[in-house]
Amino acid sequence: MPSLCSADLWKTSERWDLMGKELFRLKDRHNADYCLGPTHEEAVTTLVAHQTTLSYRQLPLLLYQVSIQCLAVWGDEPKPRFGLLRGREFYMKDMYSFDMSEEAAHRTYESVCQAYTRLFARLGLRCVQVQADTGNIGGTLSHEFQLPADIGEDRLLVCGTCSFAANVETLSPDKTDCPQCSAGTLVESKGIEVGHTFYLGRKYSNIFKAIFSNHQNKPTVAEMGCYGLGVTRILAAAIEVMSTEEAIRWPGLIAPYQVCVLPPKKGSKVEEAAFLAEDLVHTLGQFLPHLRGEVVLDDRTQMTIGKRLRDAGRLGYPYVVVVGQAALEEMPKFEVICQHTGETVFLSKDGLIDLLRTVETV
Repeated sequence: MPSLCSADLWKTSERWDLMGKELFRLKDRHNADYCLGPTHEEAVTTLVAHQTTLSYRQLPLLLYQVSIQCLAVWGDEPKPRFGLLRGREFYMKDMYSFDMSEEAAHRTYESVCQAYTRLFARLGLRCVQVQADTGNIGGTLSHEFQLPADIGEDRLLVCGTCSFAANVETLSPDKTDCPQCSAGTLVESKGIEVGHTFYLGRKYSNIFKAIFSNHQNKPTVAEMGCYGLGVTRILAAAIEVMSTEEAIRWPGLIAPYQVCVLPPKKGSKVEEAAFLAEDLVHTLGQFLPHLRGEVVLDDRTQMTIGKRLRDAGRLGYPYVVVVGQAALEEMPKFEVICQHTGETVFLSKDGLIDLLRTVETV
C-alpha cells in the first residue's frame, strides 16, 4: 500500500475531515492534496474494486502488508511518546478481508481473533482480548489485544468471573457489573495495545463499489474487516512486561539468539578451558540443527566473565553457558543460566544438549 495517499480517496470516504489535525497533510507542486496514510481501508478497497469482478468462489479474500506505520509519524500526534514502547515509527502487519455475507465476515473476524490469541500464547505472553471503540476506522465491532501492564496507557475493565473485558471508552463511567455474566464485578487495570481488529461491514465497500458475483451471478457488495498487529510494538511490549531492572527477557521465539557461550578470561587460571567453549559451540550446531545460527560465542576474552554476564543479561539471551573450572574436572560440567527463571544449574554436555533440544525456534 502506498505511504503517500491521494486526498480524493479520503474525501470520498469522508475521513479527510474526520481525522482532524492528526492526519499529516501536504500538497504537491500542482497544489494537489495528499496525506501520509496511517491506515489503508480506502486504498485496498479501491484496489479490489478495480479488479475484474470477483466471484464468490474467490472469497474470503484477505490482503495484508507489513510496513512502517505509526500515528506519531503519519499523523501530527500532539504528544508523541518515545523509548522502546512508542517510537517515532514501528512495523505493523495490517490485513483487510472481503467476504460474501455478514455471517461469513463474522467467521473470518473470529478466525483472525483466534489466530492472534494463539500467536500471543505461543510467545508466552498473557494477552487479553477486550471490547473496543471503533474510532475513526469505523464499523460495528472492534477488539483490542492488550498485554496487561502497570506501565500501559490504556485503561481496561476486566470481569473476575467470566471472560469479558473492555476498554473503558466503551462503557459508562459508573459501570461496575459485568454486562456479559451479570454476576461478576469489573476491575480496572492497565494494558499495552499490541493488536486491533475491526468488523467494517459495507462501510468502505459500498462507497468504493467493491463488488463480487454471488451464487446467482448477481453483483453484490462485499462485507469487510480489517486487522492490525504492531510487529515491533510486540517486541517492545514483551520487554516491558517480562524483563527485570537488570536483564532483558525475550519470549524465546523472538529472542535474537538462543544461547550465549562464555569462555574464560584470557590469562585466568582456567584459560585452557577456552577450547572447550569453541568445541561446545560446534557440538551444539552438530547435534541440534535447529540451533544453527542461534548460538553466540562471546570471545571478548579480554573482559571478565562477570562483565560479559552483565552484557548477556542486557542483550537477553534465554540461555547463558559459562565455561569455567567445572568444565576441566574429571566429569566436565557447564554452568547454565536460564535468563527467564534466573535459575543456575551445572550440566554435562549431554545434559545441556537435552535441555536445549526442547528450545523452539522459527
